[in-house]
Amino acid sequence: MGLTYRQAGVDIDAGDELVERIKPLAKMTRIPEVLSDVGGFAGLCGLPAGVEDPVLVSGTDGVGTKLKVAFQTGRHDTIGQDLVAMCVNDIVTSGARPLFFLDYFATGRLDVAVGEAVVGGIARACKASGCALLGGETAELPGMYADGEYDLAGFAVGVVARAKLVTGARVAAGDRVIALASSGLHSNGYSLARKALERLSMDDRPAALGGKTVAEALLEPTRLYAKASQAVLAAGVDVRAMSHVTGGGLPGNLPRVLPEGLGARLTPWARPAIFDLVQQEGSVADAEMLRTFNAGIGFVVVVPQSDVARALAAAEAAGERAWDAGVVVDVPASRAFEERVEIAP
Repeated sequence: MGLTYRQAGVDIDAGDELVERIKPLAKMTRIPEVLSDVGGFAGLCGLPAGVEDPVLVSGTDGVGTKLKVAFQTGRHDTIGQDLVAMCVNDIVTSGARPLFFLDYFATGRLDVAVGEAVVGGIARACKASGCALLGGETAELPGMYADGEYDLAGFAVGVVARAKLVTGARVAAGDRVIALASSGLHSNGYSLARKALERLSMDDRPAALGGKTVAEALLEPTRLYAKASQAVLAAGVDVRAMSHVTGGGLPGNLPRVLPEGLGARLTPWARPAIFDLVQQEGSVADAEMLRTFNAGIGFVVVVPQSDVARALAAAEAAGERAWDAGVVVDVPASRAFEERVEIAP
């Protein structure tokens, strides 16, 4: 008998088994607009009725070196939420309702149980965000990845009426910056965080973490802001801009949705303990922390002063911790991009 694909490192049967395990996970995320089941060559999804002049909004992302923590700990059930959040949280900043999500899972040798755990996290996050897990791709690539490791990429598509697009163009000085709390590091800055914490083991319970292990703090899933953003919009709040705070932190993300000549002055806030631990263990400067991590604010909504109370109430009713974090201010045109966000002493 000649050489087989399995002998070359690709197990078609394992791939087929994973697809069968994924089918019920995808089914639980189904929305009325979905027209196909997992397993075909393409996923089919119609546009929701009643959206006038619909605009499709798309985004793609990965999880970065947070995957290394999953490999090190053998915990794979939450990393899928990180993948969904990194994509869906981006597209909802335009005011879009997320419609569907697709994933790409690549590994050197397919472990069906690990694949199922990862996709299970993806499916739960899709359901929580109100979008369908429409399909994806599992690739077994012998020699491409270290044993026990994999890579992930995600793709999200949403829809919004053109007239209801949130672009940031109407932001004005005096508008308020509403902050939605992050759960921790989310999925950014892990190369720095892992380096700073390298003397600690994943099972250590530093006093700063209040009883959590290092692994638990590092694997805390990225929060999903789709329901909160939709709730604020549905409450009739005049949402003028929204920002997902990812790599680059607040200085690198909030100015992306502010017109030229505007910046934000924020008041100090409490941040999750993992940030303090990373800063202390790595002797990381304040400025480096702020431009690398979200610093405890995962999402921002900019509204006029008159709508602050409604925005806060809607976000909190959707399960988020929210607060009035500061104000939009005029800044000199010469000010550098990342210097347009300042934190009051």
